[in-house]
Amino acid sequence: MASALETLCGQAFGAGQIDLLGIYMQRSWIILFAACFALLPLYLYATPLLKLLGQEPGIADLAGEFTLQVMPQMFSLAINFPTQKFLQAQSKVGVLAWIGFAAFVGHILIIFLFVNVFKWGTTGAAVAYDISAWLVALAQLIYVVGWCKDGWSGLSWLAFKDLWSFAKLSIASAVMLCLEIWYFMMIIVLTGHLEDPVIAVGSLSICVRVSNELGSGHPRAAKYSVIVIVVQSLLIGLLSALVIMATRNKFAIIFTDSVEMQKGVASLAHLLGITMVLNSVQPVISGVAVGGGWQALVAYINLFCYYIVGLPLGFFLGYHIHFGVEGIWVGMICGTFLQTLILLYIIYQTNWNTEVGHSSPRTLMDVEQASERMQQWGTELQVSENKEYNFSH
Repeated sequence: MASALETLCGQAFGAGQIDLLGIYMQRSWIILFAACFALLPLYLYATPLLKLLGQEPGIADLAGEFTLQVMPQMFSLAINFPTQKFLQAQSKVGVLAWIGFAAFVGHILIIFLFVNVFKWGTTGAAVAYDISAWLVALAQLIYVVGWCKDGWSGLSWLAFKDLWSFAKLSIASAVMLCLEIWYFMMIIVLTGHLEDPVIAVGSLSICVRVSNELGSGHPRAAKYSVIVIVVQSLLIGLLSALVIMATRNKFAIIFTDSVEMQKGVASLAHLLGITMVLNSVQPVISGVAVGGGWQALVAYINLFCYYIVGLPLGFFLGYHIHFGVEGIWVGMICGTFLQTLILLYIIYQTNWNTEVGHSSPRTLMDVEQASERMQQWGTELQVSENKEYNFSH
């Protein structure tokens, strides 16, 4: 749901309406905290739900217990994600990197203390997870309130205005991303029902957006950014795939001591390589959709590619053709590949200029639409005439 903030903050910053960023962030806090309470039943009843899905009772019991223990971590995300998007929109990623690095080091120490020294087991892991998550959220919040003067002017009642309009974009963002994440999780569930599961892979990669360029009225720059990031990500994916193929018999040692598991991973290295290449491009394209505000459109595309094509194909290959985990994984790859092709075509056809007419306004997001969104949301702050921005030229 926080990716809605990615769209609006990015475009507001690019449009020069910095005062809107703090309002958007506070609005997102309210919506995400409400979402956390709505999700509580899933946490409270995780064990029976997992058993209903056919998981082993021992795994379901342990997972359900762990889920209850990490509920505080979920609430930390209601602060973490909005502040993160707030800072990212202003390209203040350095502080996020340092906070993340400090949290990473601190988490290693805390989890070692709780699990290895105190012998708390998975309970210790859960407590460490909760502490680390809240430290990150609070550190970002303290930086925003104490040192980030741009976009933050204190708490405002305007955060409670137009909550439903803001929530609708948040829900569209959630549907788009959840359809994608659940797809990979369902692949794992399907793999878990095989007779001899070897590996279940669900990987997500970086998310890039072009909100700033759209908001500031630079269609060529936005298009250029997409091309550059896609090419860079593709090269990284290809390099990663080559490394995996070159070390196919060795890299699994990092994750497991089981010789049998290492052999199984080696036999799947070619599929992992293909997945890494796809997952180096697909999240970038999805990020463009987030930046452009196409969440609702991409939700429909994800529904078709993943649940009408990918999952049924994977189930058919895995269970009926008896290809096992390879078949399930091939179905996943096909769904992701189809989604990537469709989004690439849409981006290719997008009118990045202000002149509408060369492409369908029902399916494409252009700079003029970004401008209209900023004018709509910007009226609540009654921006003075000398600060009004016109992006139509």
